[in-house]
Amino acid sequence: QVQLVESGGGLVQPGGSLRLSCAASGSISSIRVMGWYRQHPGKERELVAVINSGVTTHYADSVKGRFTISADNAKKTVYLQMNSLKPEDTAVYYCNAEVRRRVDDRFFAYWGQGTQVTVSS
Repeated sequence: QVQLVESGGGLVQPGGSLRLSCAASGSISSIRVMGWYRQHPGKERELVAVINSGVTTHYADSVKGRFTISADNAKKTVYLQMNSLKPEDTAVYYCNAEVRRRVDDRFFAYWGQGTQVTVSS
């Protein structure tokens, strides 16, 4: 079994910062991609940022220059540093990981439970 546990969400004023963390645990051989997605009320889930093999990154245009994704491969943890937050960043943020499982040596995508980020004065 593989689990992703997120932390770090909360309420912040516009212009403020938050740091999200997501730790993967369980029967994992390796992790190919980790990323963050978000879902606004009534909207589909959208990509925020991904990091491939802990090196290559990709960001949604709406967060470029404000958000930074990073990973600690040894800890199987991905982070999202969010600066200059705007009210439109308010959403539930989900962690995603493509994991090679020890049990069958196959890749599967897993999701965290989600963490609420609210940007409001």
